Amino acid sequence: MVGPGAHALIIEDEMIIAIEVGELLADLGYATFDIADSPAQAVAAALARRPDLVTADYRIIGGTGIDAVAAIVKAIGPVPVIYVTGNPDIVLKRGLAPVVDKPIAPRALAEACRQVRTA
Repeated sequence: MVGPGAHALIIEDEMIIAIEVGELLADLGYATFDIADSPAQAVAAALARRPDLVTADYRIIGGTGIDAVAAIVKAIGPVPVIYVTGNPDIVLKRGLAPVVDKPIAPRALAEACRQVRTA
């Protein structure tokens, strides 16, 4: 379980998927969420409220989730990240963070959250 008031930033350009990720994270104890669909929006959201967790799709508007996460880390420092993507091979070969493939299996997302909390 996460702490009370835990906040997640969901970087995803498909709103239905962003909502699904939010619902699954709420089931895991996250209380609040921001959704961003581009690297610029993601950085702005992270600066406005530091996330306890970032989930990022690979392909987003105006760049990639990897670009967005790199910019966030540069701006606010390290933050736990999970990539939720239909392009797992691209992210996995970089060895950046846990990856959850789409369609999202709730158990896989829960396990990835556990991994980043204990890292």
